[in-house]
Amino acid sequence: KQTEADHSIWIKGAPENKLKIRRGGTGPTSPIPQADRDPPPSAMDRLLSKLRSLDAYPKVNEDFYSRTLSGGIITLASSVVMLLLFVSELRLYLHAVTETTLRVDTSRGEQLRINFDVTFPALQCSIISLDAMDISGLEHLDVKHDIFKQRIDAHGKVIATRQDAVGGMKMEKPLQHHGGRLEHNETYCGSCYGAQESDDQCCNTCEDVREAYRKKGWGVSNPDLLDQCKREGFLQSIKDEEGEGCNIYGFIEVNKVAGNFHFAPGKSFQQSNVHVHDLLPFQKDSFNVSHRINKLSFGESFPGVVNPLDGAHWVQHSSYGMYQYFIKVVPTVYTDINERIILSNQFSVTEHFRSSESGRIQALPGVFFFYDLSPIKVTFTEQHVSFLHFLTNVCAIVGGVFTVSGIIDSFVYHGQRAIKKKMEIGKFN
Repeated sequence: KQTEADHSIWIKGAPENKLKIRRGGTGPTSPIPQADRDPPPSAMDRLLSKLRSLDAYPKVNEDFYSRTLSGGIITLASSVVMLLLFVSELRLYLHAVTETTLRVDTSRGEQLRINFDVTFPALQCSIISLDAMDISGLEHLDVKHDIFKQRIDAHGKVIATRQDAVGGMKMEKPLQHHGGRLEHNETYCGSCYGAQESDDQCCNTCEDVREAYRKKGWGVSNPDLLDQCKREGFLQSIKDEEGEGCNIYGFIEVNKVAGNFHFAPGKSFQQSNVHVHDLLPFQKDSFNVSHRINKLSFGESFPGVVNPLDGAHWVQHSSYGMYQYFIKVVPTVYTDINERIILSNQFSVTEHFRSSESGRIQALPGVFFFYDLSPIKVTFTEQHVSFLHFLTNVCAIVGGVFTVSGIIDSFVYHGQRAIKKKMEIGKFN
């Protein structure tokens, strides 16, 4: 038998004792069984619901999208820009970058290596000498260590190659003293013509006599008066080389202090604390010091180094004089990606020609390089960009281009709409 309770039902999902519907009758009501009601939301459902409420990118139905031609063009252009910037950033990430720092140079007692390759198209190899000196008083006169000379013709082609030796062949013991002529056998001991440092010193060649004179601070006025030079044909060999040039290259090592090195004709020596070149043996009124610097560097080469004098040339049109280069050397340390350290130098330069007629003191013909060192040291360090830095830059590129292109698109779109409305009502001129 159905009771009045059977004629009343609970609304599904309604709280208990809140609302019920009577089907009929006047009897008491009873609730819907527990199994027919929805379960309460779980903690995870409540958490996901809260996360949905934090969505800063609300979605719009595609039916409400409005696509325009200008938007397509801007999208294409921004995509190309993104791609180019991404490729650039990727290359930077895959290759090492160089970081530059400046600090005071505190090094002491180091040597400075000077590498050079200079061509003199109008000076013979036999008359060019290389000297170096610094402010500490140290001098290297007529340097021949690690120096090479090449005779070249008027067209710049190599005639012969030779390496200068250090000194000449000297006899260990004098076998026979002879101060006169050279018609004797090869066991004789040639005279030094008063320039010998000891009684048993021999000068068997013209070069030995000139070197002995140089040490004494004397000049050789006429080589034909010296039997050794006359036998070797010293002056004749110079005349035979007329019209030739010389390419001189190599390196010298000097103290790491201010100084100079120069290429000049004649034997050099000190006389009354004055640096002198003996030009008398060459019997010439002028010397053409036109030159081309094929290479000049201070220290070892490293990636990215620029030597401003490489390839520089100068042609002498007036009377002979002194061509001067004033160089500021900057100590440099380069550390590559494998942590290999290269100690080198960079330099800047200015130049000046001092004519033989300028001033009261006659300028010595030659090419002079005056150098000074900077107290600041430059350090280059190669390093890779970290992946986090690369990722940050890529995000900045994508986000920046996307934002800017969106601003441009919005400006163009609203501008077009405003113009279109004005045209429709006839207010656009």
